Amino acid sequence: MNLIEELRWRGMLQDMMPGTEEQLQKEMTTAYIGFDPTAASLHIGSLVPILLLVHLQKAGHKPLALVGGATGMVGDPSFKAEERKMLDNDTLQINVAGIKKQLERFLDFDPAKPNAAEMVNNYDWFQHISFLDFIRDTGKHITVNYMMAKDSVKKRIEGDSGMSFTEFTYQLIQGYDFFHLYTAKNCKLQMGGSDQWGNIVTGTELVRRKAGGEAFAFTCPLIKKADGTKFGKTEQGTVWLDASRTSPYMFYQFWLNTTDADAESYIKIFTFMEQPEVEELIAAHRLNPGQRQLQKRLAQEVTVFIHGEENYNFAVKASSILFSNDTAALLASLTEEQLLDVMSGVPQYEIAKSALETGKDIISLLAETGIFPSKGEARKTVQGGGVSMNKNKIESIDTIVDTSALLRGKYILFQKGKKNYYLVKTNQD
Repeated sequence: MNLIEELRWRGMLQDMMPGTEEQLQKEMTTAYIGFDPTAASLHIGSLVPILLLVHLQKAGHKPLALVGGATGMVGDPSFKAEERKMLDNDTLQINVAGIKKQLERFLDFDPAKPNAAEMVNNYDWFQHISFLDFIRDTGKHITVNYMMAKDSVKKRIEGDSGMSFTEFTYQLIQGYDFFHLYTAKNCKLQMGGSDQWGNIVTGTELVRRKAGGEAFAFTCPLIKKADGTKFGKTEQGTVWLDASRTSPYMFYQFWLNTTDADAESYIKIFTFMEQPEVEELIAAHRLNPGQRQLQKRLAQEVTVFIHGEENYNFAVKASSILFSNDTAALLASLTEEQLLDVMSGVPQYEIAKSALETGKDIISLLAETGIFPSKGEARKTVQGGGVSMNKNKIESIDTIVDTSALLRGKYILFQKGKKNYYLVKTNQD
């Protein structure tokens, strides 16, 4: 497998240093990507670097995942408008441990294999280097002129906020990571997002000037939505890889709800599907976009990769709750957390729990919660068979609703017509 050709057709290649493709074809090459430990979980913006490492290993090369225990204390200023808050050591260690646990699910760390993945933490080597040693042994190899010429530095210096010395040194610190891994692990390649190109090139320069060696680099484009908005953000916030932060159901929904234009690029970037199958799927989707074959397959592939087959199967079943009439048993089986996930976009109303303890007629309940503007309209719709409660059709206007109807002792799901849902939540008086 030619790694560069594979990444090129997938749209995962932007800048590349001369000789990189030849190096990868010549021998098994050790390569690394850095992960910023700003949180205890990676998010879907981190999926591209993860996938780069997976593709690298599949092509027979050796991946190193560098978690920035040291650089996380400084904060990468690349193309950021203002200085980032520094992390304390305790928070940093929690974040590093969380990221390590996640990466171990995606890469093969079996030490018996020659291209086994490894996790490295730059704090392990920086903790032993004094400031004087660093500026004497490393700083002298890179000129201020060279550092100032980087676009990310120029933009900050010319802006209103300026740039602190701490941030200015970041590219030198990241460059030293490459030098250290080159000398300690024969690492010859660094990969990253296109915003990292300046820092990565500084590393190759340091390898050349300080070690007299040759190092290589390539970057992938930063992922954006077709409409120009930021990838990985929803109304609920960041989409995380940790199931406790973003549930598998919500994760699945994120991919399912992508636009046609985005799905065509995402299916290449975020899955391991082969080129002929991808092209065939895109062609089939264009013939009948209403079936959303592309989005469904994309959501399946990424959800299984991150959360496994079981969670994917649940997400598909849970999604059917809002689109079919035979899911009463599944609805009743959901935990409270799962129920609220599924109903996150559904209008919600509240009612006192005491109102249901002696029973309340369905027409009054529908009107008083605000689901219907009046009892008359509620009565007319129920008589026409147009209202369901917890996925069961209400057969009579004389139906009495009591606490036995509550899902998880707290909720009732009403459906008006085919597509209109309302979640009623009870509260204590």
